[in-house]
Amino acid sequence: MSIKASIYHLTHYKYDRPVVLGPQVIRLRPAAHSRTRVISHSLKVSPGGHFVNHQQDPYGNYLARFVFPEPVRELKIEVDLLADMTVYNPFDFFVEEIAEQWPFEYPEDIADDLAIYRKAEPMTPLLKKLVASVPRRKIRTTDMLVGLNQRLSQEVKYLIRLEPGVQAPEETLDKASGSCRDTSWLLVNALRHLGFAARFVSGYLIQLKPDLIALDGPPGTSVDFTDLHAWCEVYLPGAGWIGLDPTSGLLTGESHIPLAATPHYRNAAPISGGLIGSPKVEFIFDMKVTRVAEHPRITKPFSDESWAALDALGEKVDAA
Repeated sequence: MSIKASIYHLTHYKYDRPVVLGPQVIRLRPAAHSRTRVISHSLKVSPGGHFVNHQQDPYGNYLARFVFPEPVRELKIEVDLLADMTVYNPFDFFVEEIAEQWPFEYPEDIADDLAIYRKAEPMTPLLKKLVASVPRRKIRTTDMLVGLNQRLSQEVKYLIRLEPGVQAPEETLDKASGSCRDTSWLLVNALRHLGFAARFVSGYLIQLKPDLIALDGPPGTSVDFTDLHAWCEVYLPGAGWIGLDPTSGLLTGESHIPLAATPHYRNAAPISGGLIGSPKVEFIFDMKVTRVAEHPRITKPFSDESWAALDALGEKVDAA
């Protein structure tokens, strides 16, 4: 049995005068390839009176395109999502024999399909140095990917960067710091220069407080939380798209719910669109995660209330 976690995500723009909105493209529906089971999902956009078309982009991602025919004073986007947080092994995949060792070549029957995911940004001095530092000796492909992912998590300091946009790989390496989207875009381009097909992913990250504190390794979060996040996926023959999170240095797991996976970060923004005019804007953003169902499990076989009842019963037995 697993934990069921509910996400509430609010993005709210308030304008000091009526404005004309251009088409608003919203990419907040979980992607079809999410390994975390999404039990339910709803998207509510206000004000009403709009037109909406639900579509898939050229890469198979779900998007909703909203058109507002009349001027508006606000744009409010709300998402409610319920996820099954069953733990899974991120290494539970098989790699075709031709790709078990790196370097390898993609088979001809898929090479053209992956071409857009192998188109890297121009090589720059620090990026070239990073790519050149990766040994070209034969090595298990998964070991090579895990090592590079961990290396970036150690060498690039994580920052909560509120400025819009994504840093170029050279800038991230020069500063040795960046947001999740900056480090992910760096990893995407490093992998492409190393011959891999890689793509940029935006999505939700749900982190729940662990039942037990780890004896070794990172202790994990001290509170339940959720946020928008970015990571990288690499294509391996036989395994498909495998998620790498260079912020944590780990493979993606049940905590990662992809929303959009694209060759370029520009096409993975959760919300994109413009407006006419220069109004003053009040921006409200909120994300909450709530445990809506918890079942007994190895690390927590009883609830706190059950433990209290057992303790009370034990005390009665001891006193008898």
